[in-house]
Amino acid sequence: MNKRTDILFLSHGGGPMPLLGDPDHREMVNSLEQFAAKMRQPDAILVISAHWEEAVPTITSGAAPGLIYDYYGFPPESYEIQYPSPGEPALAQQVCQALQSAGIAARLDEKRGYDHGMFVPLKVMYPRADIPCVQLSLVNNLDAETHLQIGRALQALDYNNLLVIGSGFSFHNMRAFFAPDTPDIRARNQAFEDWLLDTCVNPDIDEAERSRRFIEWERAPHAHFCHPREEHLLPLHVCYGMAGRPCDEHAVATILRKKSGLFRWSRAE
Repeated sequence: MNKRTDILFLSHGGGPMPLLGDPDHREMVNSLEQFAAKMRQPDAILVISAHWEEAVPTITSGAAPGLIYDYYGFPPESYEIQYPSPGEPALAQQVCQALQSAGIAARLDEKRGYDHGMFVPLKVMYPRADIPCVQLSLVNNLDAETHLQIGRALQALDYNNLLVIGSGFSFHNMRAFFAPDTPDIRARNQAFEDWLLDTCVNPDIDEAERSRRFIEWERAPHAHFCHPREEHLLPLHVCYGMAGRPCDEHAVATILRKKSGLFRWSRAE
């Protein structure tokens, strides 16, 4: 049987704001809706969220995970959002086995729910909440090469019509989001986005060099300005590690006045 896997890195915006009609998230919402419309509806979704870190990769394995409202200071309706998608314990087991078979310690967590890095973009893309979902944590050492290796291990998944989502943000400097939108900030944002686009898209870069760029991402222009802490970039490392080649499609959305990238790969075997 031919297996199909779509891999999508998305910039997920600020907390629940994409679901509250915030105009600074309109382009992001449009991009997610467009990607969902283009892709075949998946049979299951695996999300690597920037908002979950553990000592080893950890996978939600409950049959009906709840929601974790891991944001604060938003209107009351933000804490009433529902996304009752079922879990997929069989996929969780496969993810755990794929990691362990690659020599990566991993564990299952039956009790953890879905954080907003998962339920916010999925409520935009698949509002019916009827697709089984599993969430995978980052590793709290935030090591770039480790997350590439996690992605490479996920190539072994034997699950047809799977959507893998890296839910992060290609720009994530919280102070800059709320600072005056100066030409200097725009230039730094754009320089990093240009580097990231070239790294993800350019077919003339061989995969050894592309991997080196991901591992040495801190050498990119204004890397630490755009990512004072790298947890929102690392879901992209997992996506690229799983894909192992330049992306098939990309989009740019201005979110909170910052240029942000979305990247998609499609794998068929």
